[in-house]
Amino acid sequence: MTTTVISDVPKQLFIAGSWQDAESGRTLSVDNPATGQELCQVADASPADGRRAAEAAVAAQPSWAATPPRVRSEILRRAYDIIVSRTEELALLMTLEMGKPLAEARGEVAYAAEFFRWFSEEAVRIDGGMMTAPDGKNRIVVTRQPVGPCLLITPWNFPLAMGTRKIGPAIAAGCTIVLKPAPQTPLSTLALAAILKEAGLPDGVLNVVVTSDAAGVVEPLLRGGQIRKLSFTGSTRVGRILLAQSAGTVVRTSLELGGNAPVIVFDDADLDTAVEGTLLAKMRNMGESCCAANRIFVHTSIAAEFASRLTARMAALTVGPGTEPGVDVGPLIDDAGRAKVDDLVRDAVKHGAKIRTGGELPDGPGYFYPPTVLTDVSTESAIMDTEIFGPVAAILTFDDEDEAVAAANDTEFGLAGYLFTQNLDRALRVSERMESGMIGLNTGLVSNPAAPFGGVKQSGLGREGGRVGIDGFLEYKYLAIPTGA
Repeated sequence: MTTTVISDVPKQLFIAGSWQDAESGRTLSVDNPATGQELCQVADASPADGRRAAEAAVAAQPSWAATPPRVRSEILRRAYDIIVSRTEELALLMTLEMGKPLAEARGEVAYAAEFFRWFSEEAVRIDGGMMTAPDGKNRIVVTRQPVGPCLLITPWNFPLAMGTRKIGPAIAAGCTIVLKPAPQTPLSTLALAAILKEAGLPDGVLNVVVTSDAAGVVEPLLRGGQIRKLSFTGSTRVGRILLAQSAGTVVRTSLELGGNAPVIVFDDADLDTAVEGTLLAKMRNMGESCCAANRIFVHTSIAAEFASRLTARMAALTVGPGTEPGVDVGPLIDDAGRAKVDDLVRDAVKHGAKIRTGGELPDGPGYFYPPTVLTDVSTESAIMDTEIFGPVAAILTFDDEDEAVAAANDTEFGLAGYLFTQNLDRALRVSERMESGMIGLNTGLVSNPAAPFGGVKQSGLGREGGRVGIDGFLEYKYLAIPTGA
């Protein structure tokens, strides 16, 4: 089945409804992080290919904007059904190119599909309004229209779900798309494009350009005046660059950027719930998630017991290729990602941290790193200010609520945060004080297609998913109509 799922995926660029080679004929390698070996080659787009994709999106925009909402809705619903029917193939494809265990990959397929179902329902609920002006001289009519051609840029860590989370609302709103997936994991996106074509999406509405030259392809599109909306998920560093590039032509932007998620475990927390919730928040996707628990603050009175329990749970996880039965933790995405994690651990130890489990690079092929627990972590460690993106739990202690909240908020990021307590007043009070766009209260999972996903401070702009997820793809238009009074 492995050979089949790779061979079945188109390897070309998808422009104006057809599969095309890169203009230069170049290709790039897609590798399996569990082995470090090549899976296949895919077309590697140049800036000229990017321009062709944008031109196709611009050409398709008027007719797609005029397409009835119910038609757009039914295309998304058909795509949802196809994705669900191909869960096993898509999960295996994702595991091969990204590394996550098959069980997690199946979960992502379900999560990804749900964005299409959700936005298929939102497509027919785009509303406006009418009122009489206060002076009685005009009727105020408000309509909502698609913003226009969109540039969507997705990361490698959730290669299917990040695509559907952006494509779904764009299609529902009547926008055309140029999509640039991460070069490490393009196969899931290419498979998704084929599914949308099969579901009846008209030519030119979705265009996919895989490239190793992201800066060369993206900058001309943002400065060229044809793209009217940018949606990007990735690092804060790159987000700042894209925001600056978007300013010249005032491109509307949605940015879901880096995280440095705190976990606060109070002395009245249910320890079983806190340990399991922290484990989920830390280890989902091998810790390669912008919502991953990064800094774990535990009340001094329960810190030893919490650390002991979390260490036992982390040490019991099975590491290996995601395709093998019983594996809990797959490889990290590449050697650079693994080296970053190891450097952060070494630096924390240098500043006095103790390794409770893990912390050693394994021998053999692939980019594996063991689940690791650190205690006595110093606030001077680089791990406190750096998104780990790996399976490392860094535990610190606190004595009172104000100290915990101040430490949790001591970061430029504000995407997700987690809080464990059985005191309702404290839960509400601390949730309001935490500077995060999303809070997990006695849970380690915040992602849901029906909820608004996004952060504050330098974790981004705008929200994806939920009732508001379509808003960034729509413009308001106001009509003034004299009443004749």
